[in-house]
Amino acid sequence: MGKGIAITGMGVISAIGNNVEENYESLISKKIGISKITHIDTVHKNDIMVGEISTTNEALEAQLGLSPNSWSRTSLLAVIAAKEAVNHAGITDLNAFKTGLISGTTVGGMDKSEQYFYEYFENNKAWHHINGLHAGDSTKKIAIALGLESSFTTTISTACSSAANAIMLGARMIKSGQLDRVIVGGADCLSKFTINGFKTLMILSDTYNTPFDDHRKGLNLGESAAYLVLESDEVVAKENKKVLAYVKGYGNANDAFHQTASSDNGDGAVLAMEQALKVAGLSPKAVDYVNAHGTATPNNDLSEGRAMNRVFDGRVPDFSSTKAFTGHTLATAGAIEAVYAVLALQNNVIFPNLNFKTPMQEFDLLPETELKQKELNVVLSNSFGFGGNCTALIFSKEA
Repeated sequence: MGKGIAITGMGVISAIGNNVEENYESLISKKIGISKITHIDTVHKNDIMVGEISTTNEALEAQLGLSPNSWSRTSLLAVIAAKEAVNHAGITDLNAFKTGLISGTTVGGMDKSEQYFYEYFENNKAWHHINGLHAGDSTKKIAIALGLESSFTTTISTACSSAANAIMLGARMIKSGQLDRVIVGGADCLSKFTINGFKTLMILSDTYNTPFDDHRKGLNLGESAAYLVLESDEVVAKENKKVLAYVKGYGNANDAFHQTASSDNGDGAVLAMEQALKVAGLSPKAVDYVNAHGTATPNNDLSEGRAMNRVFDGRVPDFSSTKAFTGHTLATAGAIEAVYAVLALQNNVIFPNLNFKTPMQEFDLLPETELKQKELNVVLSNSFGFGGNCTALIFSKEA
């Protein structure tokens, strides 16, 4: 890749933990975060299961020192995870170098705007919640909360590959010299809008999701926020930084097949994975573990399985989906699973693909179902979104 893209800090809040350490402990102890809905008053609360963060908005606001009912849940989660990432990276002066912020979201401030939508017609007291709907609102709040004075702050909304694309763009900007350091990731909360939309698509499960199982019934929606700090070789050397891992490769493609479905043979996924390997200068044989997108929907797992078989010529390395722990966290998926990929590298472990029982009939692919100790040097992480947005990231121990 030329310049090394070092990961020096990580932050995450999800249904299985309020920080990176808690998430890791849940992953290795098989502690899942899937449950019935408790925070949202929806007619579907008894029909589906979700990956819900137990902390209330009021508690999150108190944690951040905010007045009650001031921000959307997406913004609250985003700032908590971004602050953890910056602190983890040991950054004391965020503006000492050319620093950027790239955040992904799909839901944005929908949870609050839908709450006050009808009231807005009567008065404009809730205007800040209506205006906070747009995707860039949470990004702006992260920048303000962190005290970031950068001239480059942007938001990416490419469905479920949003955070993965944020990581890719951040890595490219460091590689090209446009930035020295960049905070990348994403955040999405649960909302009625999301639940209703996915319910309409008939791809939500009424039980625990079962990635790559022949009897999979659909996904569990989840909420989370996750951010990573990427820094250049120069910053790492100047500040004597500890490097957690490197962004080694990245690829993005669109199979232009369907508004919500992946192509039958995973054409976009294949292109994304092949491009990531090309950028990394690696052969498929170099990949030790694949953190698969693995949403447990009939379409995704079939398409992704066929894509992996094509890329790895039928010799797919150890793989698993961690969505059975957290649910599908939409825009955040690429970032939270990037954090998990780095944790896998650091600890030489492969996280289990929970709830798997029956192999799919279409091919002979068996995910890892137990925590597995294995020397890892290269991890591939997939994120595929609606509209054919396919992104693959490669993380490694060496630049």
